[in-house]
Amino acid sequence: MRTAAHEAAEPKYAHLERERRWLVDHESIDLEALKDPITIRDRYIEGTRLRLREMSCGDERVWKLTRKYECVDPLARPIVTAYIEDAEHRVLCDLPAIELIKTRFKLAHDGFDYSVDRFDGPLQGLWLSEIELEDGAELAALPNPSWSLADVSDDPRYQGYTLAQCGIPKD
Repeated sequence: MRTAAHEAAEPKYAHLERERRWLVDHESIDLEALKDPITIRDRYIEGTRLRLREMSCGDERVWKLTRKYECVDPLARPIVTAYIEDAEHRVLCDLPAIELIKTRFKLAHDGFDYSVDRFDGPLQGLWLSEIELEDGAELAALPNPSWSLADVSDDPRYQGYTLAQCGIPKD
């Protein structure tokens, strides 16, 4: 799990996030292959494009404040992330927000490392996967994983804020 110390050693501040996302058929994925679960609690602060994230694994906690920017290319969005302390997180938690909770797993598949998210609460039953790659051409050429139902990379209904606000899309 990336921490503030990692950020200080290798900055990722203000970069392009190149990612694709898929709707997952959780019945066809090898659940035994899902590794390193991390609980993620995202709070989308009302009236802003800010996301307050708490990531936990056992007793370890990491807090981040993130802003993703909209742009023409849904596969490459500018993102700014600040790692914050527990006290700062508690102050920001007092702001009105909508929340989602998920468990994120790592999955090695066909030579690539994916993240697989299993959602909880009102989004229970929804599974999404994502992958981040530096090379935009490689990302675009990546075939859909065998366990995917649909590529939702350019579908705003599957972005975190929209899921938290509107629930699972009714296709």
